[in-house]
Amino acid sequence: MFSTRRSGATEDKGGEKGARAGRPGGRRLPRRLVHLYTGLVLYGLSMGLQLRAGLGLEPWSVLNQGISRHTGLSIGTITIVSGALILLLWIPLRQRPGLGTVSNVVILGLVMDATFALTPDISALAFRIPLLVLAILLNGMATGLYISARFGPGPRDGLMTGLHQRTGRPLRLVRTCIEITVLAAGFALGGSVGVGTVLYALAIGPLAQFSLRFFTIDGPGGRIVASSTPAPEPAPLTHG
Repeated sequence: MFSTRRSGATEDKGGEKGARAGRPGGRRLPRRLVHLYTGLVLYGLSMGLQLRAGLGLEPWSVLNQGISRHTGLSIGTITIVSGALILLLWIPLRQRPGLGTVSNVVILGLVMDATFALTPDISALAFRIPLLVLAILLNGMATGLYISARFGPGPRDGLMTGLHQRTGRPLRLVRTCIEITVLAAGFALGGSVGVGTVLYALAIGPLAQFSLRFFTIDGPGGRIVASSTPAPEPAPLTHG
């Protein structure tokens, strides 16, 4: 999973000025906001396209689709509701939401539903496979964009890092346990598991890592780069 950390660059006398620029009112704020909202919109778009491809979803979408089929609510609506409910679990875990957290909850589901509604039904496998590949590539790019904005983790990522901090278990183990549980529950509820689920699991890590490094924004004290270990403050950021 991904976290963000500062490089080893030291600050000179202009460090204070750079720090001011990195604050919410600084010159980097517009660029960070563009990264955040472009990333979230593209992320929701990728979710809708992967749903339309019909070849299997990523674990959380499998669960949301399964719940959707039993409630009659759209998968985007379930994505929003589940994100809000997961935020309640942050309270005992003492996780702190940010602008990116709240925006994640609202935007992903709305864009996902809109994308699915506006794209035609596709039955030919020759079109569904490229659509799946496009969706996963977009998801990787979107992940790097919105993480690089550094406005807080998504609700599912905060749950993961909160459990990691509380239990002391390795971050990768916590993530794996959560996603296996979510995937199993979603599959039992009728969510779509297939080649797309496997391809997403194999590809999203390298794609997001590359994207995060590509879209990194300079911060005070050095560039913010990807790391495989959690940063103690703030919490590590990932997609979802």
